[in-house]
Amino acid sequence: MLQIAVCDDNIDELSNMVQLIDLYRTSKHLSCEYAVFSNGFELVSVLEKGKQFDIYFLDIIMPGLTGIDVGKEIRTFDKTAPILFFTSSPEFALESYSVKAINYVLKPISKEKLFFTLDDLLEQIKVKEEEDALIVKSNEGVQKILISNLSFVEVIRRNVLYHLHSGKVVECTELFSSVCDTLLKYGCFIKPHRSYLVNMQYVDTIENHQITLQTLSTIPIAQGKAREIKQQYLRYQMEEE
Repeated sequence: MLQIAVCDDNIDELSNMVQLIDLYRTSKHLSCEYAVFSNGFELVSVLEKGKQFDIYFLDIIMPGLTGIDVGKEIRTFDKTAPILFFTSSPEFALESYSVKAINYVLKPISKEKLFFTLDDLLEQIKVKEEEDALIVKSNEGVQKILISNLSFVEVIRRNVLYHLHSGKVVECTELFSSVCDTLLKYGCFIKPHRSYLVNMQYVDTIENHQITLQTLSTIPIAQGKAREIKQQYLRYQMEEE
């Protein structure tokens, strides 16, 4: 079930977006839900309580918190969710890419314009999910884990625990060395300790003896490895820019 957040302070524009999304999901037989917000503060408040969405539709010009401000808040905990900006002015186009927006669409939003944008976006999501995912055999059966949802992995004896950003833990019995070989190929993972792999997109702070994640989990750093880990994280951040 795809979760979409729509934020616009103009009630008429918000209503138009909702009608078009309803029309799109009916015509495409798409399984999705959406939540509407009349200002940036409402959306940020919901996000701070732990709610996440798969796609964000944001108006840029809003009082208080602009769409750019909201986009920056989203990026503090979610580096990959698609953000689409809708606005009546093209002057913020360049700034919108500072939060890695996937698209920038000028109002008024027509059926053709929205349908084309969503078709393109959903195709990108489909490709990403096919490429950036693990299929694991857990205690609950075969499961698909999106790399973008995986915050860290640890091994306890012969059990490998996949910690998702949502807080869910998927437990499997497999070789940790094989897991390391697979995940380290993605370029967003580091191995600070022989028993841990960390997804750098969820790193909050790196100290000499531990890494603190945005989920507040703490990961130990092996003795003498802090300098290397910090350099790897710095390279990752520079590549992301």
